[in-house]
Amino acid sequence: MIPIRARRPNPYSASPLDRASARREDAAFLAAARESPDSLFVPVWRGQSLLAGEAEAVRGVFLAGAEADPWRVDAPWAFLGLWQGRPVFAIDCGAAEAPPAFAAPAFGETTRFADLRAAAGALPEAEAAILAHARGLLHWRARHRFCGVCGAACEARSGGNTLVCTRCETPHFPRTDPAVIMLVVQGDAALLGHSPRFPVPEMYSTLAGFVEPGESLEEAVAREVFEETGVRVGAVTYHSSQPWPFPASLMLGFYAEAQSTEIVLDPAELSDARWFSRADIRNHKALGFRLPRGDSIARRLIEDWLESG
Repeated sequence: MIPIRARRPNPYSASPLDRASARREDAAFLAAARESPDSLFVPVWRGQSLLAGEAEAVRGVFLAGAEADPWRVDAPWAFLGLWQGRPVFAIDCGAAEAPPAFAAPAFGETTRFADLRAAAGALPEAEAAILAHARGLLHWRARHRFCGVCGAACEARSGGNTLVCTRCETPHFPRTDPAVIMLVVQGDAALLGHSPRFPVPEMYSTLAGFVEPGESLEEAVAREVFEETGVRVGAVTYHSSQPWPFPASLMLGFYAEAQSTEIVLDPAELSDARWFSRADIRNHKALGFRLPRGDSIARRLIEDWLESG
């Protein structure tokens, strides 16, 4: 199976940040950075990111100076890193009952909190990656407030990148769940499935599933494909990866070469699966089905496969 290379970075994976992990233990640096008018603050309200603009002109909003003053002290925060030398912090605005209102002078309009995926790949790559980073880290913080060992409360350390139990002192680190996502191919055909959980009824996408303990990535690909469709696969080749903080996954993209074509569905996972030719996929609108959203690695796997043939 000839490897198909990623033609460009996946959305959310082109971070411009120097994560500056050595600075996370520098209390003096962090205190000064949080007070600096040059520092940037990335607000997150209950999993939603602060955006401004519409359609192709949508941008992420980063607070600085006086705009950030109300959030410098009381809101939970985490140090994300340095962007062109400027410290960047995520701030959790979730305690507010309603989304806070912020001005966006550069856009001449009021900002809005929205699901990051609603920007659908229109955000500049660097901004999308930082917003995803902030969302993922604060989601973990909000859902791991208590120690999984003894049940006591945890407190943030290392610039908000670690939680430590206040009783047994067990450190807890941000959780990322590895998931394989794969386009199964044979010759000029690719296997796409429809899940009843998809938000769009007409959408067909690649297969995917979480990696289980004690399992290699290649084993996870073969197991998930067989469990969901009954198709056996042989060669598995890596394509690319993508942070997917919805809520806390790392998507690991592969192509898998089918050794069989008969489909036997697992109805708990898929309501339909079909083999589509390249011509079918290129003509998907006329044929009445839709492809996955533009900000997904699933879409990149499909597009790069189309380009390879």
